[in-house]
Amino acid sequence: MIDTTEIQPNAAAGFRVEHRTPPERLDVLSREILQLKEELNAVILAHNYQVPEIQDLADYVGDSLGLSRQAAETDAAVIVFCGVHFMAETAKILSPKKTVLLPDRDAGCSLEESCPPDKLRALQATNPNFYTIAYVNCSAEVKALSDVICTSGNAKKIVEAAPADRDLLFVPDENLGAWVTEQTARPMTLWQGDCYVHVEWTHENVTRIRREHPDAPLVAHPECTKAVRMLADEVCSTEKMVNFCRDSRAKAVIIATEVGMLHRLQKECPDKQFIPAPTEKCVCNECRFMKMNTLEKLHDCMANRTPEVTLDDTIIERARQPIERMLEISAR
Repeated sequence: MIDTTEIQPNAAAGFRVEHRTPPERLDVLSREILQLKEELNAVILAHNYQVPEIQDLADYVGDSLGLSRQAAETDAAVIVFCGVHFMAETAKILSPKKTVLLPDRDAGCSLEESCPPDKLRALQATNPNFYTIAYVNCSAEVKALSDVICTSGNAKKIVEAAPADRDLLFVPDENLGAWVTEQTARPMTLWQGDCYVHVEWTHENVTRIRREHPDAPLVAHPECTKAVRMLADEVCSTEKMVNFCRDSRAKAVIIATEVGMLHRLQKECPDKQFIPAPTEKCVCNECRFMKMNTLEKLHDCMANRTPEVTLDDTIIERARQPIERMLEISAR
């Protein structure tokens, strides 16, 4: 018997979430998932952009690399990664002996898709002096072709540590790369890729919401365009957003990142109001790939132990090296 007090209720985060799971099924599925977790000796990871009911069941909620590192440190035999494909691959790279499950195999990422390994390899061949810095939002094969990995939280430090005599190639997010260039003054060749969610915000949309809430600071993810970043009070990763909002004296904060983040922020800072930055299309902004994971799919993948994410041993070893190089630089 599972104590239902373990299942936290969904929090109102200043925005309306349409549950993919019928409300009457939530409690039943949640209890069964917790039971399966015990049976499998599993750890459930949920990215900040997952639906609230998945976040509330997870052992850890956070960004992709941080989650993979936490899972590697547990004694769990199975990692259930509620996120997108490249995130589950990263978990497999860091925990090659563990079984890694992804609720929906088709949960992809526009950044990962924008940078096919063969095209990256062809560009690298044009300049033997390239030093490739890959944002973690890429495939395992692209990681294996890179010199070092970065996250949105440590990208500035990684670029600053790059060899001065090398030509920097930054893949696959051109907006994050441009923001890092602004911060470091290091010239880089930028791969032409972007997160389709974060480029939906425009200068006009953000200016309008700022006028409506003049006392609310704006926090934007660096994957946003420069037109939006220049209006922000803080540009930072999702993890640093939590700290900014916690430390801010403002009663309301405007958030320009995927709307799932507001659920976590509301739980971390229940005394504040979080306002999703609107786009031309909607009052909030969802990633269709992140929202492919549902409570039903989480349950089924654990019950059936599939879809499982597997990688060739050679790819794991080659992809692990630039991740370890990043961790070494970040620890300095």
